[in-house]
Amino acid sequence: MSTGRSRVLAVLALSLGALTLASAALLLVWNVAPARFPAGAHDLLGALPLALVAFAALAYQVSRPYGWRDLVKTGLLAAAFLFWAANQLWPSYGGALLFNDLAIVLFVLDVVFVIVGWPAAPPGPEGG
Repeated sequence: MSTGRSRVLAVLALSLGALTLASAALLLVWNVAPARFPAGAHDLLGALPLALVAFAALAYQVSRPYGWRDLVKTGLLAAAFLFWAANQLWPSYGGALLFNDLAIVLFVLDVVFVIVGWPAAPPGPEGG
């Protein structure tokens, strides 16, 4: 990947990360003063940081040198966040419980992959 494209994706990841933090802060503000928000705002406020962090993680991963295993693992994590976001956004939808359960399974799988060391970290300057 070209350095220019990598830089653009890195800036996109950082920008999405900042938007994610801002949307998460807004969610906390809702908890302090829910009456200041329109009815039903919590569904969107709960889903937004989850969806944004999914896209931030993907942009970050694609902005740096990666192997296909790293991209698969990041995609798995992003999918987990997106299923969780869907569950938050549409809690009364008939498939919301399935969205939630898929998110749980994908998050558990992600942690198990970390525990078993997949994908293996490339050797680094610290002797790894």
